Amino acid sequence: MRAWIAVAVSAVIWLTGISDAWALIQIKLSDLSYRECSAEMSKGAVTAGGVPQSARCFIVFGKATNPTNKTIVNADIFGRIYDANDDPIIENRTRLGAIEEVPPGVSEFEFQVNVPENQPLPLKLLQFKAAGFTGTVRR
Repeated sequence: MRAWIAVAVSAVIWLTGISDAWALIQIKLSDLSYRECSAEMSKGAVTAGGVPQSARCFIVFGKATNPTNKTIVNADIFGRIYDANDDPIIENRTRLGAIEEVPPGVSEFEFQVNVPENQPLPLKLLQFKAAGFTGTVRR
């Protein structure tokens, strides 16, 4: 009897598409680069964390590849950013930002990051990836 209930529940979930929101979809990020923020965006920039310090603002951008035929929402971006001396920009944190919507196929994305003013350029963008859901997930 339990086996039939499990089969019935699985069939309902499959037929209604409820499981789509539960499946974490991996998104490939490529063609990564960065540019300085506009003067207006940079004004008053400070780093996050314990002691705020003056910072430079950058926009990290690239391409996101959604392998499904559905739009992915609220995809978290993970990666590591290092300065020219291979020192980490944001220590002990790999979640760097988010992409609100990633349509099927290849699309462009960007997010803002603040870097302490004293860290030398160029920045090194490593191990970037994203993951999200095809349905709305409460946060």
